[in-house]
Amino acid sequence: MRTTPAGRARPRFRARPAGRLIAVLASAALVAALPQSALASGADPGADRPVTAEEQEVIDLKLANSPVNPGPLVFGAQPLQDVRTAAGTASADASCAITPQEATAMTLAPVWPEVGAGSPGAPSPMTLSRYDNQDTLYDPARRDGLFFNPGVGLWQMDSAGLGAHNTAGEAIDTAWVAGFVAPYIVDRYCAAINRGSTAPAARATAWRDWNACADGSCDNVYWRAYNSGVTPDAGVGRLGGAEPRTCVFEGVGHDCLFVDTAAAEGGNWWTRPGSGRSPVPHPFYVFRSEAGGVTREVRSWLAEDSGAGTHVTVTRPFGANARGGLTWADGAGVCDTTADRGDC
Repeated sequence: MRTTPAGRARPRFRARPAGRLIAVLASAALVAALPQSALASGADPGADRPVTAEEQEVIDLKLANSPVNPGPLVFGAQPLQDVRTAAGTASADASCAITPQEATAMTLAPVWPEVGAGSPGAPSPMTLSRYDNQDTLYDPARRDGLFFNPGVGLWQMDSAGLGAHNTAGEAIDTAWVAGFVAPYIVDRYCAAINRGSTAPAARATAWRDWNACADGSCDNVYWRAYNSGVTPDAGVGRLGGAEPRTCVFEGVGHDCLFVDTAAAEGGNWWTRPGSGRSPVPHPFYVFRSEAGGVTREVRSWLAEDSGAGTHVTVTRPFGANARGGLTWADGAGVCDTTADRGDC
C-alpha cells in the first residue's frame, strides 16, 4: 500500500538505507483512501470518511480472508532481514520508546492478515491484489490477462493511497518497501503514544491503513511474532520470484522488473484464477519513467507473453489512483536487453 516521496531516485532493485518519512508527503498520499484501507482517509487517525458500497465489498472480502494460520509464522529469509534492518533504523530514530524487536513485530503484523489467506507458508513479495475488479483497471478492450492490479506486495501498496508514488516493482522489492513501511508504522505509533494513547490503541492507529487489521488480527500476529519469533524461509527472496532486467522503451533505457506470477516464491494462492475477483495478469514488465517533468509507473505486456497480438502498455502518473488514472496503448513494447527478447 504506501507512497514514496516524489523525488526519490529510481531504484535499481537493490537494498537502500531506510530514510525517514516526510510527514507532509505521507499525509498527502492518504487523502485518497485506499480500498484496502478505506478506514483511514488521512494522516489524522480521526479523519475517517464514508466508505462507499464498492469499497465496503472489498473490505468485507479482505476480512473474510484475514484469518492467519495458527502454526509458526514463516517469512522469506531475505525479506525478514530487510524488515529487521528497516525496523531497527526506525526504532533508533523514533520519537517514543520502541525497541527494534517491537518495531519489527509491528511492521510484520499486517502482512499475514493482508496476504496470507490462512496459508502456513511464507507470504509472497510478488502478491498482487485479488479483490479489485473495477472496470477502469481492465484493458479497455477487455483482453484476457491485461489488468492493472492496484495493490502490490506484502503490504499491498495501493495506488489510491500510500502506493501512489511508487511502482509495482518497488512494492515487490522488500528492501525498498520495508524501508518505507517500517518508519511509517513506527511514526504513526509514536505520534499516538505522544498524544497519550495506550500501546494497544497506538498499534491500532499505526495499522489503520490495512483493512485486514480491523478485526484485531494484526495485534494477535504482533504478539505471536514478538513472543515466538518468525521462521525464515530461504526459498523466498526479496523480489518474490520477479526478475530484475534492463529494458529499453521508446528509445529510453530503464531498470525494470519482469513479473511472472507463475514464478512467484512463497504463498501462491493468489495466482489461482478462482482465488479472488481480480484477473491474474499475464507476465509484464514494470519500471519508473521520468519524462516531461512527470514521473510515471509503466507496466508493459509483450505480445508473446500475453497472446494479445500486439504489445500493450499502461501508464499511471505518480499520485494518480489507478482506478481512474490509467492510459492504455497498443504498439510499442519493451526491449528486454537482459534476456534479448521483446520489441528490440
